[in-house]
Order: sequence, then structure tokens, then C-alpha cells
Amino acid sequence: MAVTGSTRRTPLIAGNWKMNLDHLQSIAFVQKLAWSLKDARHDFDTVEVAIFPPYTDLRSVQTLVSADKLPLAFGAQDLSEHDSGAFTGEISGAFLAQLECQYVIIGHSERRTLHSETDAHVAAKVTAALKHNLVPVICVGETAADLEEHGPSAVPVSQLRAALAGVDTAADIVVAYEPVWAIGSGQAATPEQAEQVAAQLRVVISEALGQDVADKTRILYGGSVKASNIAAFMREPNVDGALVGGASLDIHEFSSIIRYQKHVGV
Repeated sequence: MAVTGSTRRTPLIAGNWKMNLDHLQSIAFVQKLAWSLKDARHDFDTVEVAIFPPYTDLRSVQTLVSADKLPLAFGAQDLSEHDSGAFTGEISGAFLAQLECQYVIIGHSERRTLHSETDAHVAAKVTAALKHNLVPVICVGETAADLEEHGPSAVPVSQLRAALAGVDTAADIVVAYEPVWAIGSGQAATPEQAEQVAAQLRVVISEALGQDVADKTRILYGGSVKASNIAAFMREPNVDGALVGGASLDIHEFSSIIRYQKHVGV
């Protein structure tokens, strides 16, 4: 459990499915994941679990979670900065709220690089998420070139400052540090590197929203997370969980990451 002062933050293990699994596959996956965690007697109050399926799966996931009263949180991989209108292909935060999404990923590196999303776009989407009572998982991170030119925290710090520019101090947010050079590479950052950046990001939150918000905000690490390295990250005082990509599509691997406290140890 990560602690700052007297504040205890419940770790969050989040699975970003990206563009994988159709709605039928998602039903089978969620059922198997829930069974696996139940069989292992996982305590969801000790480690929260959230999944982020494609848009087309969300209704199926919502129905299953609601009907079977599964203790899984879920959210979307992106949202529009607009509520409604002539925005073909976009999805409003209002729609996600009606599907009982708790979270939404914003500013993922793939959105920034493949869809040219700027810091301004990210900030507008954070505002839109909060407007509809969705918790934004704000992604920040640097490329290998950024790392060489600016050092390990300059770009993530700048991105987070921009994302929080219009955020109220009462907001509930999650921040995910995802070094672009580590995503899908099989080469994760070291726990020390993740901690260095996470500590700087917490300072940014404190400056923008106050120390109380900074103390309670969970900061996740994302980038080649797996069962064999998660415990080392979770030992760091400012790392409160993980945003898991490819490994979240493997039932055994993802459940092992979630159960790091018992299965691997901290």
C-alpha cells in the first residue's frame, strides 16, 4: 500500500485492452477474470481492478458486471471533448456515464502520436470527463528522444501541468506515467526511474490542486508491466498501481499482476 504522510491510497491495477476483443470475447474474458480472482480470494478493497474495453464492448461489460454484481470497475479508452453534435465517430462523456463507466483514459501515448492529440486536446478531454463524473486516467510520458534531450521528468511534468490547467481542486483524478520508449518494447523502466518521475508528478499535482489532492491521487506506471516486475514497482512510495497493456489480455498474467501482494510479495 502506497503511503504519503497519513494518507493511504488503494492501489489500482488497470487493464487497457486497446483494439482487442469483440463484445462476445469480452464477456468470456470478464467472466474468466472474475472467476480467477474469486478462486484466489482476491480482496478488491486492497487492490482495485479496472478494465478498459473497446467502445463496442462496454454495454456487454456493463450488463455482465451489473447482473452478476462483479467487483470490477470499468471505463473507456478515450472520449470526446464535446457533449454532442456533428462529430462523426466521437463518443461523448455523457454516453459513457449512462453506461456506468467509472473511468476514462485520456492522453494515451497512442492517441498523442497516432491521432496528433495535443496538450490542449488532453486538457479539454479532462474537463469533459470531470463534467460527467468520470475519473480521468491522465496519461503522460516521454519518448526516447525526449528522454535524451530533456531528461526523465521534464516532458511528463509539462504534459501534466497542461492537463490540470482547468481542473478544480475537488476533482478525482488518476495519473499514469507511461514512458513511450517502454510501451510494448518488453523493456520496462526501472522502479527507480518510475519513482523519480512519479514523485515529480505528485509535486505538480500539489502545486496545481493542493497537497491534500496530491496525497490522495493515485499515480500508475505503464510500460511493459508483467507479473515478474510489478512488485518492484509497487514497493516505490509514489507508485500506486499500473496501467497494463498487452499483459491485461492474458487471464493468468493479468490476475497474477493484480494479486502481486500475495502471489509475488511486496
